[in-house]
Amino acid sequence: MAHGGASLVAGRVEPGLATVAVNLGRAAAGALLFALPMLMTMEMWSLGFTMDRLRLALLLVLTLPLLVGLSHFIGFEATFAWRDDVRDALVALAIGTVTAGGLLWLFGVIESEMSADTIVGTVALQAVAASIGALLAQSQLGGDGQERRRWQPGYGGELFLMGVGALFLSLNMAPTEEMVRIAFQLSAGRELALAILSIVAMHAFVYAVNFRGQRQPPAESTPLGLFLRFSVAGYAVVLVVSSYMLWTFGRLDGLGGAEMVSAAVVLAFPGAIGAASARLVL
Repeated sequence: MAHGGASLVAGRVEPGLATVAVNLGRAAAGALLFALPMLMTMEMWSLGFTMDRLRLALLLVLTLPLLVGLSHFIGFEATFAWRDDVRDALVALAIGTVTAGGLLWLFGVIESEMSADTIVGTVALQAVAASIGALLAQSQLGGDGQERRRWQPGYGGELFLMGVGALFLSLNMAPTEEMVRIAFQLSAGRELALAILSIVAMHAFVYAVNFRGQRQPPAESTPLGLFLRFSVAGYAVVLVVSSYMLWTFGRLDGLGGAEMVSAAVVLAFPGAIGAASARLVL
């Protein structure tokens, strides 16, 4: 086949060079689009200098299986085995790293006289969001009538996608001081109200307000069962993701148990919106 087309190898359709170039360009655009708010935020620059390196390393280690899972559902191209998803995850991570590093250098955030540890820390933190954006670009920016999903997720897959949506918004907000400050301002009643509002918003976004991509409930499901299995369980996933992100950025250090729960509930509000949005658009 010509380079602009596709070839058939061992029963599989291999993309041509033109298709590969388009996919990589789309991934770079997605990395830029999704990571730009973090790339131009001073708090994120500072964290690159000061963040605990073990926590940063753990975040990077956990990012890879997350990208593999995303590639399984939505990636650059059709994949046929987990090794293809691993390959695409590594490509997305590389694109995210190059995009983040290039822009941070252009913005003057990283300079050649800085230590290698500081440069690596700053770029690695930003590369997490950029690599997620690189893989999400197919669903958000894809054209030519391509399907947004190659595999319809089961129940576990739906919870996974909700976790990805929560993680993405949490990455932008967990590093800020406002999350803990709002938590200290909340009374117990307002904290409970915020948690209820988060769950109701998750449910309404997906099933009630007729957004594009709204999910159709399974035929055998009851309204209560649907609410408990997806919205309440999804909120539990969001709380776990929110707590982890706050811990990663050191926002839970020195807090008591009640304060930690309050901070997680505050961050889980935008996390819940992200989780619901992920089910609609991914």
